[in-house]
Amino acid sequence: MKTNYLINSLLFLLLIFGNNLDAQINLPRASQQASVSQRIGISDVSITYARPSVNGREIWGKLVPFGMNDLGFGTSKAAPWRAGANENTIISFTHDAKLEGKEIKAGTYGLHIEVVDENNANIILSYDTDSWGSYFYDEAKDALKVGVKMNDVPHKELLTYEVNTVDANSAIVSLVWEKKEIPFKVAFDVSNLVLSDFRSKSKGNLGFMRQNWEQAANYALNNNGDLNEALGWIDGAIAGNFYSQKTFNNLQIKAQILEKLGKADEASNLMDEALSLATIFQVHQYGRTLIAKGEKDKAMEVFKMNAKNNKGQWPVHYGLARALSAKGDYKTALKHLKIALGNAPNDASRGRVQANIEKLEKGIDIN
Repeated sequence: MKTNYLINSLLFLLLIFGNNLDAQINLPRASQQASVSQRIGISDVSITYARPSVNGREIWGKLVPFGMNDLGFGTSKAAPWRAGANENTIISFTHDAKLEGKEIKAGTYGLHIEVVDENNANIILSYDTDSWGSYFYDEAKDALKVGVKMNDVPHKELLTYEVNTVDANSAIVSLVWEKKEIPFKVAFDVSNLVLSDFRSKSKGNLGFMRQNWEQAANYALNNNGDLNEALGWIDGAIAGNFYSQKTFNNLQIKAQILEKLGKADEASNLMDEALSLATIFQVHQYGRTLIAKGEKDKAMEVFKMNAKNNKGQWPVHYGLARALSAKGDYKTALKHLKIALGNAPNDASRGRVQANIEKLEKGIDIN
């Protein structure tokens, strides 16, 4: 009986103290938590950090000391800056990436910065993501270390991670605080990631739609993919599968692949077949593509064919005007534009035609 009493008493005390541990007031921090994420292609880079204020303090070389330092706590005797406040700042990549040209695997890392001097810093990514700040930093756990230049910027009171430059394959991520910016470039092999993703998913539901194979082939064509692989994909969209269907769109994609493979005659013959399946607007757009490639005579043939097959319809006279303008015959082009103005289907179209009439009247090519 006495033993049971003691056990029950201990369990009661543990319950009381255990609940008290979770019963702390949730108060706001001086340095608030924040995060920033940027999509690059089909990949994301994300940073979670705490945002201290300058608050009148001297930052660089003082609050954030230069070099690696003994912070007086923890196990590290040569620690970088935590690149924020409170817990370890962390950075995540959804796919394998490059940071300032150095390869880094997909995953989450502790983000530290060694501020070398007023103009230089080292970005450090650590496999340790759970430690508090940089107090337990261990160089042996470094995944990456790379030097960057710091820039002078207008005053920024709150420490902020920004992404102000983004292109198709990369972004510039910057830590901005006080009057300094520490930028670093993050890049992904977007083309390879997109095509690898398609190869993997095409074995499932994605692979049962003709349009997906067309899109993948077109993406490979325009983003330095394997052209022979792309040719196989587009051939499957055209014929041989239950979902296959020969269309202007997929024949045009195949023709472009053949042309890029150096098979110009095959490409030309295929486009002749494709035009027989094209709508009036698809023919018009193809003619414009030929003008852009400098194939003015071929473009004129295409626009004339469109006008013959679709007499009086919009936009055949507009197309003839573009072909004539490309060849320098502004006078005849102007006549066709005025006809196009009369049969334009809406105000927006009429506005574009009128703007091109004014260009031709000034002797300016409308292409």
